[in-house]
Amino acid sequence: MITYLYWIAVVAVALFVFWGIGRYFKWKAGAIGGLTILIIGWGMYFFHYEQHFVKNFGGVMSITVPKGQMHIAATWKDDNLWVENYDPETNSCIFSEYSKGSLLEGRVTIKNCNPLMPKTVPTVAE
Repeated sequence: MITYLYWIAVVAVALFVFWGIGRYFKWKAGAIGGLTILIIGWGMYFFHYEQHFVKNFGGVMSITVPKGQMHIAATWKDDNLWVENYDPETNSCIFSEYSKGSLLEGRVTIKNCNPLMPKTVPTVAE
């Protein structure tokens, strides 16, 4: 819901700039101003607000588990989503960060990790 309100506000401001500048000055300048507002609004959403809306206001976001991996867990750290997957080919657990705009994504790999297999407990002969 918050995402829809955001986009309604961005489009309304862009139309207002287009109409206001175009009517009183030139339509070409109004179109450039409106398009600039839309580009800035898209950039702000993609690079900042998407995960913020999802975490704090119940927005919608989807990510895909890479082929050949199995999903284990996901958690938030500040406004970034950390996802843990298991890769059976390399027997490693991979923590991937999905940050704002996919710019500074962290990745931690734990080798010889086998979380999906039951651990055998050695029995002690009495």
